[in-house]
Amino acid sequence: MNDKTLSGWALILGASSGFGAASCRALAAAGMDIAGVHLDKRSNLPRVQEVIDDVQAHGQRALFFNVNAADECNRQKVLDELAQEAGTGSVKVVLHSLAFGSLLPLVAGGPEKSLSKAQMDMTLDVMAHSLVYWTQDLVWRDLLADDARIYAMTSSGSHRAFPSYGAVGAAKAALESHIRYLALELAPRNVKCNAIQAGITDTPALRQIPGHEAAIRVALKRHPYGRTTEPEDVARALVALAAPGCAWMTGQVIRVDGGEDNLA
Repeated sequence: MNDKTLSGWALILGASSGFGAASCRALAAAGMDIAGVHLDKRSNLPRVQEVIDDVQAHGQRALFFNVNAADECNRQKVLDELAQEAGTGSVKVVLHSLAFGSLLPLVAGGPEKSLSKAQMDMTLDVMAHSLVYWTQDLVWRDLLADDARIYAMTSSGSHRAFPSYGAVGAAKAALESHIRYLALELAPRNVKCNAIQAGITDTPALRQIPGHEAAIRVALKRHPYGRTTEPEDVARALVALAAPGCAWMTGQVIRVDGGEDNLA
């Protein structure tokens, strides 16, 4: 039985852990070649190699880059290599899953304990605006396939307030806005753009948030299914959403949280 229902290339921004790594594996299992962008220290590279090995074990190509995805020069180098390897019109799925931002409160006991302008700008640039810049270059280089799908990972922090989450929450709200406008502007090109809102998920990014242990305990207690979201839940949804039958969905925030945001 052939389980490979997809084809072409997937570009995963934030490919080495959490949602990005799980999506690399799931999309490769479904038949996609993977271009992964990540930023990791040497000590984490064995974990990245495991993702690459898993992609290749499915008979798919893996083109990975250990660079800062928010840097313009890096973006151009990645796309140069991707264009050479894959060719025009080859990228069918893009996942923006960059999770690097400041977790300082907006107003604390003094300037040294509060979010600075530079930290706010960095968080918005990495976690929101970079989606626009990558999309622009993919379009201008004619790398996106017909009926391509662009997805961006958001969170309930876009519309709910959590301690020390102000900059990231603002970035998630901006990211959702970018998705809506990209969906509008790319409709004539037959490119679909959606945000995916996962529930609370135990990932390296979550563990950086102050009070994440308590958040997990509360979620486990209140969630109607008695568990938190797993990266693989999102990855499986991404494979389903990338199928031709889901082509009439764009400009949306799609919740993959087991009902957490509405029911818990």
